[in-house]
Parts: sequence; structure tokens; C-alpha cells
Amino acid sequence: MDETEAYMKAYGMVRTALAIPEIRVADPAANTAAMMALGEEAAAAGVGILLFPELAVTGYTCGDLFAQSALLAGAEAGLAALAEWSQAAKMLVVVGAPIPVGSALYNCGVAINRGRILGSVPKTYIPNTHEFYEKRWFAASRQLQEDRVTHAGQTFPIGADLLFSDWDDANVTVGLEICEDLWAPAPPSGELAAAGATLVLNPSASNELTGKSEYRKNLVVQQSARCNAAYLYASCGIGESTTDLVFGGEGLIVEKGTVLAQTERFMREGRLIAADVDVEALVHDRRMQSSFADAGPAEPHRRVAFCCQEAKDWRRPVNPAPFVPADSAKRTARCEEIFAIQSVGLMSRLHHIGDVPMVLGISGGLDSTLALLVCADACDRLGLPHSAIHAVTMPGFGTTDRTYDNAVALIRGLGATFHEIGISRAAADHLADIGHDLAVHDVTYENAQARERTQILMDLANQVGGIVVGTGDLSELALGWATYNGDHMSMYAVNAGVPKTLVRYLVAYVADQARFAGIWQILTDVLDTPVSPELLPPDESGKIAQKTEDLVGPYALHDFFLYHVVRNGFSPKKVDRLARAAFAGTYDAVVIRKWLRRFYRRFFAQQFKRSCLPDGPKVGTVALSPRGDWRMPSDAKASLWIAEVESL
Repeated sequence: MDETEAYMKAYGMVRTALAIPEIRVADPAANTAAMMALGEEAAAAGVGILLFPELAVTGYTCGDLFAQSALLAGAEAGLAALAEWSQAAKMLVVVGAPIPVGSALYNCGVAINRGRILGSVPKTYIPNTHEFYEKRWFAASRQLQEDRVTHAGQTFPIGADLLFSDWDDANVTVGLEICEDLWAPAPPSGELAAAGATLVLNPSASNELTGKSEYRKNLVVQQSARCNAAYLYASCGIGESTTDLVFGGEGLIVEKGTVLAQTERFMREGRLIAADVDVEALVHDRRMQSSFADAGPAEPHRRVAFCCQEAKDWRRPVNPAPFVPADSAKRTARCEEIFAIQSVGLMSRLHHIGDVPMVLGISGGLDSTLALLVCADACDRLGLPHSAIHAVTMPGFGTTDRTYDNAVALIRGLGATFHEIGISRAAADHLADIGHDLAVHDVTYENAQARERTQILMDLANQVGGIVVGTGDLSELALGWATYNGDHMSMYAVNAGVPKTLVRYLVAYVADQARFAGIWQILTDVLDTPVSPELLPPDESGKIAQKTEDLVGPYALHDFFLYHVVRNGFSPKKVDRLARAAFAGTYDAVVIRKWLRRFYRRFFAQQFKRSCLPDGPKVGTVALSPRGDWRMPSDAKASLWIAEVESL
């Protein structure tokens, strides 16, 4: 089986869709024909789970016609026809239909699969206010006396306690609630999710009012996030009666608070939207959220198995920069919030210990520039002069004129207290003391410089009665790209929660603020400078010779790996597949797997550095503090993960 044929099972995905047919009120034959046409389109697109609106078989706006035997018989025949059609469709199809049970009529979501009616879920909350008066025709699910019903030529379970699980993957479990159920104080979807439903389907009939669409969308988004589930919402549209109301045909597919797809309202024709849901990611988050398990269902739920086709292609868009919002407005808002978290974290620490001075090393690179800007903002918040910042440039064997000049200009431009302390002589003396040849540019040569710089900062902090502010970022912590007891150490690490791919945007965000207009040009040049520790001598032209990404790999890839390994717990196989989708045309599979292998090796081998990290603020969902988000033994073996990468 190749990877496209194994799409759902191999990567924990399922293709879902919702369809809004053009309705003919009280004409079940025409409505089922319209649903079948959209269903054929969905089946051809590889959809495994398909949702139609509330009472789509008859139309929602039939009114007192729901008491007519002819309409109910037509609806029953329509369900039977849909069940027969579904034999070849290989989808779980959920349709809205009226189902009589005993002396009552129920507004139901009906699950159909491979020729069988698997079960029917009646609406729990029946609206009876303003424009809605469903209690005139329908009973609530709690009034059911039976748990099975014979209808449309089949006998099947009925009740609000039904779940539908994929025969091949029990994580793909579907629960149903209907329209008003979502608007209730305690929607049934909460219980369904706690019982194991990873996908909630809502066949709905919600009319259009000014402002209602936004409110309705917020409900769906919030409920999907609260339930840690995918939520499919399909409301009826054109064709329903407009005697008093208009139905716009709103459809939403939302995954844990993120809208994957939505329909355009007020369309004349029927329409279909589809999205691939990452069920594995949902299950991972549920396992990591202890309160989710604590909210277990009050009552046991019945499960019914279904089987559905697997999609044969990859359609889910994958963001190559998961830490960085693609939308510019959202990115700016995110940067503003993160910068505030960093600054307030430092401000609080400084105030707690007596508004003491800050000491940090400035290299002219992105990380130390961001840390310096955070220090300046913390001073502004505390009402301290920028002279409380003791910024130190420490030129060494690899320092270039460009980074040195930028470091000096930044320090002076911000009004910080300037220190220049060269480390070349001290590092050379130390290397001579331990018998190390200066011509051998190995790890000892490099780390001696990093530790000399840290010693200077620590001693200077003692001298001025302050603290050392760390500059290293989250990506460096993940890869262990820091000298142990060198730049690895500080009293407060303001960048510890910020990934490298986001540092650049944060500096650019600050550069655009009016209060930093005086150093805008310098910040712009820092943004254009290659990332480097500058521990090896410059090249013959005096430019940076040691470029970090040539050694450890592109930070764009490593941040991508970090997010999906730590945030989602994905396997190497899935991380690789996502990366190939995200970076198609930028990095080929060979390059991606080379650096993925390197990522796992370094991530495991360098845990000992993360086990003793200094304090620093968490700013996002991925963090590596040993006191909070990431607890991992320093001697854990990477062999299982490396073996899977090697097998790709």
C-alpha cells in the first residue's frame, strides 16, 4: 500500500464534508435526489463523512404539514432511497429527517452507511420561542421510551446516547447534536466528546438575522475548542420557505477552534465544502489535557461501527511556519502580545528584587537585539532610565565589523550604559593555560569564548548589583545550540519561549514603533544579518564565515519539526509527510529527512541543557522549561525515532 492509499490510517486524517442542497419544501423525492447528486460529488472527492442540514429530507419549513401522513410516508421512502444509494458511496452520511416513534414525532439526525441505517439521534432541546415553535410538532429526545425503531424498512437504534465509530480507527468517532442543541446552556456535544466523539456533526436550520451569523460562528468555534473536537455545522439554505424567515445555508467545518472551511451564504445553487480533519492531533490534545478525562460522560454511550473510504490525495494545507500567523494583522497582534509577555515577565522579576540593573551581552545579532529591546521596554514600564541596562559588546576571534558596529550603535541609540570588553586576549590565555593550540578551531576553541563572555556578564552583574538577562531562544534550546554554562546560563532568559522563526518578526514589529524610530536603520540591518555565533574567524573579506544554518540546518525546518513533535506528539513519519506538504518546492524529501534525523539526534542528546534552564517566560503552546511543559530524562534514547526516519 503506498502512502496515498494509506492516507487516513497512516496519518490520522479523515476527509469530511457538508452539503447544502437546494430544497423543495415538502418534496422528499426531489430533496433526496438533490442530496444524492451532492453525495456523488463528495464520494468522488474521497470524502469519508458527509453531513446534510436539519430535516433536509422534507425541508425544515413544512410547518403543520409535519402532521400529514403523506409527508411522513414520503420522508420514510426518501430515507429508504438514501440508504439504498449509500451502498456504493462508502461514506458515513448524516441526514436530517422526521421519524415517528410511537405516538410522537422526532426531529432526527440519521446516520447511514453502506446501505444500512446505523442509528438515529433525536433533537434534545426543542425551541419554542420567537420564530421557532417546534414543540407544536416534535418531541424531545428525553421523551423517548424505546431505544430501537423500525423505519424505512430497517430496524436501528435511536437515542441521544449514540456514537458512530470507524471500524478501522476507533479514534474517528462521530456524535450528533441538532441545531438548538448547540445553543443550550449544556450542549449534548460536551457529553458526546467526553464519551469519545472526536467529530461532532450538527444538522441545523438557523435563519438569518442581522449579526446572527457571527454569533453562530462563534458558538461553533468555541464549542469545537471546548470539546477538543472537529465540529461540522450544516444549516439549510435556499429553497426553504421565506414566508417569514430567510435561511442562508451557513456551513462550517471547524477543528478545535480553527475554521478549516466555510460556505458562502445566500447562494442559489446547492453547494459542497470539504476539509481534512486531523483526528490524531485531537486525540493527542485530549490525552495531554487532564481535565478532559476528568469530565467523563455521566452515562454510558452506545457505539455503532461504520466503514468509509480513504482519501487518495493530500488536500489539507500545512503552514510551513506554524509559530508565525500567515495573516499580517494577526501576526502583528501576536508580536505585540508576545513582546508584552516578555517585557512584563522581566519587569516583574526586576521589581521583585528591587528594580536592579540588567546586564546582557550584545552581539549585533537578532536574539540579543530582541533581548535588549525587551529590557528597554521593561525600563519604560518601571519608569527606569535606559541607563539601568548595562549592555556589553565583547568582540572576539570571529566578530565582524558589521555586527560590532550594529551592537555599538544599538546600545548607544537606546541610551543603555555601554561596555566594551574584548575577550580575545583572555580566551587566548585560557586556551594556552589548558594547552590548546589556537590554530585548532574545534569545540573547545568555540566554547572557551562563550564561557568567557558569560563569566564577564556574571561578574559585571555582581559588580553593579544586577542580573544577567539571557538572550538564547526556544529553537536553540530545542537543538542544544548553546554552550553549557556559557550562553546557556543567565538569571532570567527573556527569549526562552520564542522560536527563531518568530524572533525576526518580533524585531521587525518593534522596529516599526515610533519610540524606536532612532534605531530603525540599525534594526533593519540586524534583520538582514546572517544568524551566527561568530566564534570562528571571519572569511578573507571580513564577512561572517560561520553560519548557524549551514551547521544545524534551516531554522524554518527545525521550528516546523519542533512544533509538530512537541505540540502534537506526531510520529517521524507524519512529521515528514507534513513537512513535504509544507515545503514543497523549497526542500525536497532528501533534505527534509536529513535535517529531521539531525533534529531528533540533537533534541534527545541535548536534553541535559534544558534540565537546568534559568527562569524565563512562556509565550506560546510550545515551551521547554523543565519546571513546566517539558519533562524528559536526559539519557532517553532517540533510537526509536531515528529508526522510523531511516525507514522512510
